[in-house]
Amino acid sequence: MTSETDILLRAPSCDGILRLTLNDAARRNALSEAMLTDLGAALAEAGADSATRVIVLAANGPAFCAGHDLKELTAARAAPDSGRAFFARIVAQCAQVMQAIVNCPKPVIAEVRGVATAAGCQLVASCDLAMAADSARFSTPGVHIGLFCSTPMVALSRNVADKHAMEMLLTGDMMPAARAAEIGLVNHALPEADLTRATMDMARRIASKSAMTLATGKRAFYAQRQMPLAEAYAYASRVMVDNMLAHDAEEGIGAFIEKRAPQWQDR
Repeated sequence: MTSETDILLRAPSCDGILRLTLNDAARRNALSEAMLTDLGAALAEAGADSATRVIVLAANGPAFCAGHDLKELTAARAAPDSGRAFFARIVAQCAQVMQAIVNCPKPVIAEVRGVATAAGCQLVASCDLAMAADSARFSTPGVHIGLFCSTPMVALSRNVADKHAMEMLLTGDMMPAARAAEIGLVNHALPEADLTRATMDMARRIASKSAMTLATGKRAFYAQRQMPLAEAYAYASRVMVDNMLAHDAEEGIGAFIEKRAPQWQDR
């Protein structure tokens, strides 16, 4: 159960799509310790829930996510260690949430309105897919305040070519949604009025597939990407053989041959 005072809203649908909505507009949906805790818990719960097939990550307010809560970080400087322990904990927690998105067996789609900056841009880059309003903007602006966006760099550099990533990281400039789509940070830049419809349409198309197949493919995609070519092919070949022996592959191939709709059992 959620209320409008929750900083993270959860809205499951009958289509197997779970909408998680960042709901801390007053702090521009910053990734505070509380927000990271709630988001991490929601991802873990959704990953284990057989009724959830796709996750859409959206936000309320004028910003999708402004990154870390700088006021929270500044307050931590009052500690005897000048904040070192808190900084280490919050950065590690943020990294865990980003990895939880990648490791979640369910596809995660970002639905982006407003700005996504610093760790907010990292959040978009960590999602499997991203749909953006054409008015959305993206940046890694740490250089403006003497704090290089080192952890956002990890997700960013795994999504776009090196020179595009370095341009964002070194200049801190805002990037419009159309350009973000051109470089591969988001899949599509759409009129804001069409964003939710288009995002949910994509989510429904994905949710109609076998959950076993989606989980197998997502896991294999991220695993092989880190391997040398020959190792990646050997690994993907093993995955393909195991997948071929799964029930849903047999059912799906049979349904295609027999020209009927497949009946997935997600196994």
